[in-house]
Amino acid sequence: MTTRDHASPGRPGLVVAVLSSVGLIASLCMTLVVPVVPELPALLHTTTADASWVITATLLGGAVATPIAGRLGDMVGKRTVLLATLGLLVAGAVICALTSSLVPVIVGRSLQGVAVSAVPLGISLMRDALPPERLGSGIALMSATLGIGGGLGLPLSALVVEVADWHALFWVAGALGVAGVVLILAVIPESAQRSGGRFDAVGAVGLTVGLVLGLLAISKGAQWGWGSATTLGCVAGAVIVLLAWGLWELRTTDPVVDLRVSARRAVLVPNLVSVPVGIAMFTGMVTFPQLLQAPTSSGYGLGLSLLVAGLVLSPMGIVMMLMSPVTARVSARFGPRTSLQVGLVVIVVAYVLGTLLLAQAWQVALVISLVGAGVALAYGSLPDLIMRAVPTDRTASANGLNTLMRSVGTSTASALAAVVLSAMTIRVGDAVLPSLPGLRTTLLIAAGAGVVALLATAAIPVLPRSRSVDETVVDTGVTVEESADDEPRPAVHGRVRLAHGDPAPEARVTLVDVHGRQLAVVPVHPDGTFCAPVDDPGTVLVIVIASGPGGRPTAQHVSPAQRSSPRDLVLAR
Repeated sequence: MTTRDHASPGRPGLVVAVLSSVGLIASLCMTLVVPVVPELPALLHTTTADASWVITATLLGGAVATPIAGRLGDMVGKRTVLLATLGLLVAGAVICALTSSLVPVIVGRSLQGVAVSAVPLGISLMRDALPPERLGSGIALMSATLGIGGGLGLPLSALVVEVADWHALFWVAGALGVAGVVLILAVIPESAQRSGGRFDAVGAVGLTVGLVLGLLAISKGAQWGWGSATTLGCVAGAVIVLLAWGLWELRTTDPVVDLRVSARRAVLVPNLVSVPVGIAMFTGMVTFPQLLQAPTSSGYGLGLSLLVAGLVLSPMGIVMMLMSPVTARVSARFGPRTSLQVGLVVIVVAYVLGTLLLAQAWQVALVISLVGAGVALAYGSLPDLIMRAVPTDRTASANGLNTLMRSVGTSTASALAAVVLSAMTIRVGDAVLPSLPGLRTTLLIAAGAGVVALLATAAIPVLPRSRSVDETVVDTGVTVEESADDEPRPAVHGRVRLAHGDPAPEARVTLVDVHGRQLAVVPVHPDGTFCAPVDDPGTVLVIVIASGPGGRPTAQHVSPAQRSSPRDLVLAR
């Protein structure tokens, strides 16, 4: 019996197709209103500043919901929570489709933003449902949908706006959401993995407040003024709230985000790298449309319509889709860290070339295609790195946090581009446009972000996939792998108890070495006993960590001489 309820042999491809389609639907909804942004003040009978909340609300909804939805998915079922997020997407789309007032549209877009949680939930479902040989390519495609949706969403949305009323955008989004619900109900099995425990409402509120304050400062700083009292107040509030939230999460039994796991180098560094990767991915999507649509009288613009400009940029999404199996093969052959590094090199080269190739539409299409190839490699490898370093019952929340970090990167890209392009302008008739040096500067910032991420990847430890993605749990509850000689393998064994002495059957035991490398993750038997293998008998010191509902995590150091003695682990109150 395995840790995953694998799809039947004839259905893995269908599982990948359905979950990736749902991820694409969620990603498309994030860029849904881009074609009508200039007209939003008139359409919603409001000011430009207030209309910008339609974009900000989507960002905030997604950022807040992603880690919370991930934790709920680990607790009550990833498929259940995925269906709930799509239900909110449909509800938000209907609200927007039936109104032309600002506040309801902001509410509706906030609900649609929640659907971005579909990507980490889908990745986690793939881990639980797919056989190992299909997992790499499935994860790569699912992760890449965050970029694919952006690449394909602009021309599709522009086409809808050209042939129909702007409300049709939301009817289309609602219909796609309903289709996603039907497909998930028909094809995707619920995961048997559960972390158990209680939902940390205090932690969820603290995280929500901290993220909203921080992202408001990033997304609205250019409009409010970076030195304004409002922006600085949001920054200060975010720091204070998130520090208090972190202290609470370290003390609570069932945190929304397990900071102890997130602080492991194998998890922390990929999450930090995700921020500059997000900056690099989104900068091109902000910069190139302005170049393509600027009038030819500017001296650099190509004077294209929104629809044609979207078609020029659409190769990015297509290339990302085609690169998914390549990413899986590179990661399988050389490891996901190498795949991430190769992707970042491609991104840096693409943006440097982009500063030179801006004279023709085909040149822009070539550059954005190269960016797409690099982003596909980077985005496809990040979930693999994360899942090699976290227990199986924490994959949704861990991937949710990683998706959040990417969202922070894309928000930062928008803010940086706004600062640079508003400071470096030219006047063409009555219009003020970004200057060509300003556009080139944003591309160089994206290249610089790629270089920073590339340097940071050196700190990512190399973990074997067998410790997470391909682990197998037999009927005894012990994590094992077949060996050629069938000889007994070294192991750490013992019992996990609650503070009052009863067994902790819902707990899990994780073995790590002194460098933080995860060696094994095993469940605890109903009587509280466990047995975790140690593949390398020469491992000098093993740290045994027990965690689960009903108490705080506990840890013990075990030397080779102590492994034959049973360990007694108590989850303190």
